[in-house]
Amino acid sequence: MKTTRYIFLSLLGLFTIISCADQKSQNPRELSEANARIEGVIQRAVFQDVNGNDVTLADFEGKVLLIDFWESWCGPCLQVFPAMDSLKTEYPDDFEVLTVNLIDGDTKADVEQFMADNDYDFVYSMDINDIGDEIITLGIPFKVFIDPNGFLIKAELGSAGTQGDYEKAKVIIEDNKRS
Repeated sequence: MKTTRYIFLSLLGLFTIISCADQKSQNPRELSEANARIEGVIQRAVFQDVNGNDVTLADFEGKVLLIDFWESWCGPCLQVFPAMDSLKTEYPDDFEVLTVNLIDGDTKADVEQFMADNDYDFVYSMDINDIGDEIITLGIPFKVFIDPNGFLIKAELGSAGTQGDYEKAKVIIEDNKRS
């Protein structure tokens, strides 16, 4: 009798755990193992904005999000910014940019100076929890696109130049924005 009750309670507990687990559905895209790992890291990531506030994916729910890992000395990284700023203007309700400075070669003061010198409408953050170290294998610029539900669309290394990055990101926004 005790064994039956123990099994029943164990199964009930297991069912409860499974049903109460993350209620989000799975990513509708087929992801490679590497991209599935990136998605998992990004979904749990906590960045810190320049004012010391935590920044997470939940802050951008409902919008296509570009998470752009960069540093101020990286020329190709900076080529992306004008294109993404233009897209923010075109899609103010559908697109957001979270820049994540890796703070390898830059300091918080460098990021603040960059912000003062450039009028981009981005959320600037610092990679205080070394998220970049977990997902970037070859270098920067490294861009991660997230859909309005918090799922990975794609992750990519490099830049296609200002116009190329603009065109690629515009297609991603159009294909993934909420109607």
